[in-house]
Amino acid sequence: MRISLRVNGVLYEVDVEPRRLLVHVLRELGFTSVRVGCDTATCGACTVLMNGRPVKSCNVLAVQADGAEIYTIEHNDEVMSRLKESFKRNHAAQCGYCTSGMLLTSYHLVKRGVKSEVEIVEGISGVLCRCTGYQNVVKAVKEAAGL
Repeated sequence: MRISLRVNGVLYEVDVEPRRLLVHVLRELGFTSVRVGCDTATCGACTVLMNGRPVKSCNVLAVQADGAEIYTIEHNDEVMSRLKESFKRNHAAQCGYCTSGMLLTSYHLVKRGVKSEVEIVEGISGVLCRCTGYQNVVKAVKEAAGL
């Protein structure tokens, strides 16, 4: 089946099998920041923004994303740049495996106008991190959001 995806502003048309997962299609297109973690939609390492909302791409069939606007961490606008700098300044990444999912989830929170630390904690809860303990991630998101 032929599908089209706009990834970080660039249109891609690809042939996919109906059972193919979005995470694998994105990686084959060269977006290796989209991690394959658990393959069960538990860890969040594969999180991308699809039509403005965070989704776990290991839980989305590529055909379901036909016509979608997808953002990975290679997307770099003012908000994403601010978040990346804040993550660096606050040491919010250690091994880096969950970082792309954490950044995209945080991007969504900042773009929609997160207003409290509680919202941040709840918002990033779908991305598992075994290294940071989350405190520095929360601090980085608060800084990027101006809280």
